[in-house]
Amino acid sequence: QVQLIESGGGLVQAGGSLRLSCAASGRTFSMYFMSWFRQAPGMEREFVATISQSGSTYYADSVKGRFTISRDNAKKTLALQMNSLKYEDTAVYYCARRRLGDTAYETEAAYDYWGQGTQVTVSS
Repeated sequence: QVQLIESGGGLVQAGGSLRLSCAASGRTFSMYFMSWFRQAPGMEREFVATISQSGSTYYADSVKGRFTISRDNAKKTLALQMNSLKYEDTAVYYCARRRLGDTAYETEAAYDYWGQGTQVTVSS
């Protein structure tokens, strides 16, 4: 059984920074694409960023240039560095593991394990 546990959320002023972390259990973390999603109040969950097993990254247009996804396969951790935060970044942030062989990285159905989420609140 795989567990993903996020941490690092909190309250920050617009323009500030936060760093989210996701700790994974299990022995095969390095084999999987990992991603961050977020869900704002009253909205559907949306893709934020993804990283391949070797570190290639892809971002949603809304966060490109401000957020950086990274991973440490030895420590089985995923991170999201969020800079220049905006009010509209307020959401619950989730890390997720993508199914092997699934290429639809922006689609929730492509993911088999999710964390419980961590709240990020940006005050304007």
